[in-house]
Amino acid sequence: MKPYLIVKRLFDFFFACILIVITSPIMFAATIAIKFGSRGPILFRQNRPGKHGRIFTVLKFRTMSLERDLRGDLLPDIERITRVGSFLRKSSIDELPQLINVLKGEMSFIGPRPLLVQYLKVYTPEQARRHEVTPGISGWAQVNGRNTISWEKKFEYDVWYVDSICLRMDLKIIFKTIKNVLIRDGINNSQNATMPVFNGNQMESK
Repeated sequence: MKPYLIVKRLFDFFFACILIVITSPIMFAATIAIKFGSRGPILFRQNRPGKHGRIFTVLKFRTMSLERDLRGDLLPDIERITRVGSFLRKSSIDELPQLINVLKGEMSFIGPRPLLVQYLKVYTPEQARRHEVTPGISGWAQVNGRNTISWEKKFEYDVWYVDSICLRMDLKIIFKTIKNVLIRDGINNSQNATMPVFNGNQMESK
């Protein structure tokens, strides 16, 4: 293990503790807004693969309603985003519960974003290298386009980060993340509320 990764984990734990305290009023306000904005749980929980593909439960504030069509199927994502949820996404407040994931060591502040478990079986060996490090709340792909770039480019950025991980790179990503949040850059791609599903060489919309 690189010495920096040990220091990185210590920084993650220390700053996660501090930020949970600092952002607790924001998280409390978000909880109230979600509770009264639409029916459903406050938090969105979903299994995601972490370092070395180990599965953990990622936490986010729920930004979508649970509305269904006449057949009982959930409506498309873009139709279910609530007004509160839209604000939480644009401000990145929906990501704050992941501080708990960071505290537990399941995530880092900086690293490739944890994606869906189903993608594990369709990655190329090169793309799968993104799991050589702990996933992050923000990463090199997020500050270089987030949902506005292709899956191929996103994975290229992720693997590049794995090969280049260091304090200087993490600090650069942190500053770019803050800048992007302030100008609300790269929140969603032009056609979808979320990225299209990744199916290896072929992609289709959710």
